[in-house]
Amino acid sequence: MTKKKKISPVLIFFLTLGGILLVGLSGLLFLSLQTGKRGAQQAWNTDADESSRQDGRGQDDLEGKDNAEGETLLHSLWEMIPEKQAAAEEEKEPYADILRDPEYMAANRIYEKKSSEDGRVTLCFAGDILFDDEYAVMAKLKSRGGAIENGISEALISEMRAADIMMINNEFPYTNRGTPTEGKTYTFRADTDTVHYLDDLGVDLVSLANNHCYDFGETGLLDTLDTLQQDGIPYAGAGRNLEEAAAPVYFISGGMKIGFLSATQIERLDNPDTKGATEGAAGVFRCWNPEKLLAVTEETRKNCDFLVVYIHWGTENVAEADWAQLDQAPKIAQAGADLIIGDHPHCLQGIQYFGETPVFYSLGNFWFNSKTLDTCLLKVTLTDSRIESMTFIPAVQSGCYTSLAEGEEGQRVISYMNSLSTGAFIGSDGSISRQE
Repeated sequence: MTKKKKISPVLIFFLTLGGILLVGLSGLLFLSLQTGKRGAQQAWNTDADESSRQDGRGQDDLEGKDNAEGETLLHSLWEMIPEKQAAAEEEKEPYADILRDPEYMAANRIYEKKSSEDGRVTLCFAGDILFDDEYAVMAKLKSRGGAIENGISEALISEMRAADIMMINNEFPYTNRGTPTEGKTYTFRADTDTVHYLDDLGVDLVSLANNHCYDFGETGLLDTLDTLQQDGIPYAGAGRNLEEAAAPVYFISGGMKIGFLSATQIERLDNPDTKGATEGAAGVFRCWNPEKLLAVTEETRKNCDFLVVYIHWGTENVAEADWAQLDQAPKIAQAGADLIIGDHPHCLQGIQYFGETPVFYSLGNFWFNSKTLDTCLLKVTLTDSRIESMTFIPAVQSGCYTSLAEGEEGQRVISYMNSLSTGAFIGSDGSISRQE
């Protein structure tokens, strides 16, 4: 059995004394630090009291600094919890779950587009465009070297490329096959290689709901769909069947899900040359009878934060909206459209509001033929899923070249648009406002 050693009383005394001294020194050090902090704070407060009379700062700034440091620490601890971090990310990007599922996005025609500014998305729209080298604009472009800047001014192209989402009316098929529609006065088609001009212009989405994308029959339309898909450019308003033709395209940008629908009233015949899509056949999304469009508009609006309807309608070369436009516009607005864009008349038409929905009846030809015509770009900025601002950018198509209209020429185009509009006004800077 091991014998236990006795601890010396002297050792116990010194250990106890050492402990007391250590506690005492720690207390003195703590008091010294506190006194120093109070002294520094009082000195700072003396200066802050004087400066606060000049710039409104004082004691609250120090407290705010302490609070900020505390919040930073809490935020760091918060981020260490995976569930909380995921929830915070979801709040920051409300569609993060969709963006993590590429298969779902592809199946539902959803595209991600980074916005140039957080919480704000800029949309840009133009009217009719044509890449058929048998017609004046492309023939002239090729004679000038073939670069798109030789057909559309760099100032306009810069505006188009700067937009977060740029949409245009693709008024022709991309095909080298098919047979032109018998008896039709004008039939268009462009070589599939010309699709790169859309990329050069910064186009993100095209409308195919028009009266020329079927000019070379179903074969030409199917080639068009394939060409656009291969180039990575979404389309609306036509498809391999009615389900695809009537389907919306969505962009997730700036924390918003923005929907786009496209449809055509033209041609207004029982048996039109441009075939409407059916359950089993390719074609365009026709809306001469608007019931299907109104139903799709209502359903699409439930699935997005903002909805654009881009529609082919009106009477060619007539600046006033016709009865069919005036009949359908308020119905489309009531069904849920937040913005209605029109084309087909080959000329500008006015602006009108129905409820909170602005209607631009026609953006006219953008780059389409050799005529001298007024045209435009329309820029719409969204914030919090609402229109923050709209800007009319005046332009002129002349001599197979479309350029920004500046100075007196620009003011002339703006004044002309104001004469066509009801309940809307375009300022000298192009800003669009509602007029009661």
